[in-house]
Amino acid sequence: MRKNLIIISLIFIIPVIAYMFLTNSGASTAKNIDLSKPRVIKFTSTMCIDCQTMNKIFKEIFPKYEGKIVLEEINVQDKSSFNDEEIAKYNVTLVPTIILINSAGQQVERIEGAVSKEKMENSLKGLK
Repeated sequence: MRKNLIIISLIFIIPVIAYMFLTNSGASTAKNIDLSKPRVIKFTSTMCIDCQTMNKIFKEIFPKYEGKIVLEEINVQDKSSFNDEEIAKYNVTLVPTIILINSAGQQVERIEGAVSKEKMENSLKGLK
C-alpha cells in the first residue's frame, strides 16, 4: 500500500516540477545591450514553423553582421516580466515578428511572418 502511494505521488509531482523548470528556464531580466549599435529584436517560438525557417536564415546570414548589429531573441513562450514588457512595447501579436531598430533607437522596419533570405539580408544591409 505504501509503495503504491509513493508511486502515485511521484506521478503527480514529477510533471509539476518539470513544468516549473521549463516555464522558468528562460526567465530573464533587463539585459545589458549596446544601444549605440543597430538592433534586431526577433520574437520567436519553438512551436512555430515559420520561426524555425527564420532561425535557419539568421544562422546563415547573421555572422556577417556580428559586432555591427545586436541581435536580441525573445521566446514568447518564456513567461518573464522582461519578455512580457517587450511583447507589449512592440505590440507583438504573431510570431515570427522581427523589429529593426537603428543606432538612434528608432524602429525603422517591422517584419511579420517568414520572409526570404534575400529580403532579410537587404533589411539588415540597410540598417544603420
